[in-house]
Amino acid sequence: MSRSFATRHWVAQNSRMAKPAEEIAAQPASNATHYEQPLSERMRTFLRLEFLYQQMLYYGDKEADWATRATVSTLLEILAILSRGDVRSDVLKELDQQLNVLQRFQSQPGVDKGRLDSLVGNLLTSRAEIDKIGSGFLQPIKDSEFLNAIKHRSAIPGGTCEFDLPEYSHWLRQPIARREQDLSQWVGSIRPICDAVSESLWLIRESARPTDKIAVSGMYQHSMQKDANCRLLRVSLTGSGSLFPEISGSQHRFTIRFLDWSTIDSRAEQTTRDVPFQLSIC
Repeated sequence: MSRSFATRHWVAQNSRMAKPAEEIAAQPASNATHYEQPLSERMRTFLRLEFLYQQMLYYGDKEADWATRATVSTLLEILAILSRGDVRSDVLKELDQQLNVLQRFQSQPGVDKGRLDSLVGNLLTSRAEIDKIGSGFLQPIKDSEFLNAIKHRSAIPGGTCEFDLPEYSHWLRQPIARREQDLSQWVGSIRPICDAVSESLWLIRESARPTDKIAVSGMYQHSMQKDANCRLLRVSLTGSGSLFPEISGSQHRFTIRFLDWSTIDSRAEQTTRDVPFQLSIC
């Protein structure tokens, strides 16, 4: 069987962002768990889109009708986010900002020009694809009576079951190739935006080098410099212990509390131990 729409899109996206094989092989293996906290509304939107996009592609690669249901449901969540505000404009601004940063490196000595040109080319391609779909890129999905019926009934618990939406149930019973054809058409409308968001977040994450920190008695506080342009925090913990971070703050200062989790029946409490961790301020 040929690869599904999800696999094709995922491979296409990652082939543009992938690091050279020798660079990946040179990196040490890590069992760290990463936790992220957005510091701006744009980053909150981008992280939510990335999360939903990955979820949609995961389910879209499976043949079961339950997986197709999950794919459509996630697609509608993405549509809800993209319909609020001007996300397309925010993505274009982010791409332009990333391009300006990368192009400043072109004249600096010691820069891998081939690698840099590849990254710039990826961003230019993403920007061209977003320009091509235009500001009305959501209209084909919004005009779909089929999706609108599912969206309307989804607000009701169990509202998309067979007796409520017989046409939807009938479509779910169609061969996977037919469902993939329709899904590809819908996803194609939002793919340039979602791919650009994933690519931008990858560059933002790669822009900061993690530093070793200690949370004394489970608490770490940090104040940013006034001219710092910080948008995303990444906390990395090594091992699979019971600790997890609770991050709060803004672009000016933030606090990280490490909580000790035991079971769902008891509330996690701040640990009294000193916790070594790695921090990336992106």
